[in-house]
Amino acid sequence: MTRNSHLETGRLGEILARQYLERSLGWVIRFANWRCPRGELDLVAWDGDWLVVVEVKTRRNERYGDPFESVVGDKLIRIRRLVPFLLHELAQSGENVADVRVDIVGLWMTDGQLRHLEHLRNAE
Repeated sequence: MTRNSHLETGRLGEILARQYLERSLGWVIRFANWRCPRGELDLVAWDGDWLVVVEVKTRRNERYGDPFESVVGDKLIRIRRLVPFLLHELAQSGENVADVRVDIVGLWMTDGQLRHLEHLRNAE
C-alpha cells in the first residue's frame, strides 16, 4: 500500500464517519482535523450537551488488525492530552464545555466501499 492510498483511505473513512455522525445520529461537527502544535484530532462534535472527540480508524484489510486495536494505550493518552488545548480554544471563542468524552469510529472498507462501521462510545 502506498502512502497516498493509505491517506486516501483515511480521508474517505473520515468523510464516512462524519456522514454517519451527522446524518444517522444528528450530531453537529464542530471541527474536522482540529490541530494544535501538539497534535491533531480527527473530529470534534456536539452530541447534545456532550463535546465528543472522535478518533476515526479505517482498515482495508486485517493486516494491521482491527481499527480499535490501534487506539489503545499511548494513542488514547495522546488524544486525551490534546483535550485541554481544545477546551482552551473553545473557551476563547466563548464556548464553555462541561462534559467531554472520546469516541472511536472504526470502519472496514473493501474496494473503496464501506463494508462495516462500528462506533465505540466513551473509549477507555
